[in-house]
Amino acid sequence: MNNTPRGNRLHIALFGKRNAGKSSLINALTNQKVAIVSEVPGTTTDPVYKTMEILPLGPVVLIDTPGIDDEGTLGELRVNKTKEVLRKTDIAILVTTCDSKWGKQEEELISRFKKRNLPFIIAVNKCEKKDAEKYFLHIKEISKAPVVKTSALTGEGIEELIKELVKLKKEDDQKLHLIDGLVKAGDLAVLVTPIDEAAPKGRLILPQQQVLRDILDNGAMALVVKETELEQSLKNLSRSPDIVITDSKVFDKVSKIVPEEIPLTSFSIIYARHKGNLDLFYKAVREIENLKDGDYILMAEGCTHHRKDDDIGTVKIPDLIKKKTGKQLNFHHVSGAYFKEDISKYRMVIHCGACMLNKREMEYRQMLSLENGIPMINYGIVLAYLNGIIDRAMKPFINTL
Repeated sequence: MNNTPRGNRLHIALFGKRNAGKSSLINALTNQKVAIVSEVPGTTTDPVYKTMEILPLGPVVLIDTPGIDDEGTLGELRVNKTKEVLRKTDIAILVTTCDSKWGKQEEELISRFKKRNLPFIIAVNKCEKKDAEKYFLHIKEISKAPVVKTSALTGEGIEELIKELVKLKKEDDQKLHLIDGLVKAGDLAVLVTPIDEAAPKGRLILPQQQVLRDILDNGAMALVVKETELEQSLKNLSRSPDIVITDSKVFDKVSKIVPEEIPLTSFSIIYARHKGNLDLFYKAVREIENLKDGDYILMAEGCTHHRKDDDIGTVKIPDLIKKKTGKQLNFHHVSGAYFKEDISKYRMVIHCGACMLNKREMEYRQMLSLENGIPMINYGIVLAYLNGIIDRAMKPFINTL
């Protein structure tokens, strides 16, 4: 579990006013001093992420946030950072104490939780204090959420808090496996993984690793080859593969090698379904035909990496779109956690497979685009479209949309 990527971990964020004990509570939950604790309000100035294992929750990311009541120009920036954390939060813990009292900031947070359908729990912290019990009963009376009294100082209520988090956790088993509906037990899948200058040394990239593992976990077989060995590998097989899954950037070459009767798709399209709404990505791709001279397109990626001369996001896709449309277009590029709220200037957003983002963050980005009337397309889908094989690449998913 220590090797579980952050994007696959349950994200639990602690929100509340300054000095409510959020950092202390994280230390108590992890039984480690992972967050700086001080009596001085505003000690946490930026969201702090800590990957942990908390049984029986499993692999998690705990997020300590600045106080929602921070003041001044810098304080406002910190509060905005706190609100941004909501985009990737799977479960929220609203921390309050009898010292700071309940007020408009807490009510606003709960309103935001509900708007996002975000499960949350209220932790009445510092329950060792004299007026804590009375305050705890008051919060139970006025709130319509699970309420637990805790003490980061004595450890009281920590186990109960974890139990409540387990209740709120969405069942992982309900999530689609990467290869659900694509590969079943006994099937043979061929995975095409280019090894070029962009490939990390000594390992496969994360989407390839995870799809391979999912195939093995589901009792199927996998053959991993480079695109340069694909044709000979297919000839050497005593049976036709049940599916071929390729890196999107070699879609064109692979589609010409793999016979039409063999299902073909890409790692990126598999992730489009796993992290977001595949149907929305698919419907958006036709909007490429409506691009006009001068339009702005946002190229968004969930991670940062060293870009090569033929980088898929900064070079390959923009060049193919310009060639397809014949239009003079403006491409802007963002990566990592940066994805601003105001995307109104863009005519289109094209997003990577989001293997490094958790599902809730990717869903937020997709819904933000939808609310702004801006089509968002996945890398794999746009490359399949630009190579003239979109229907073939999407065919394996027909029964899962």
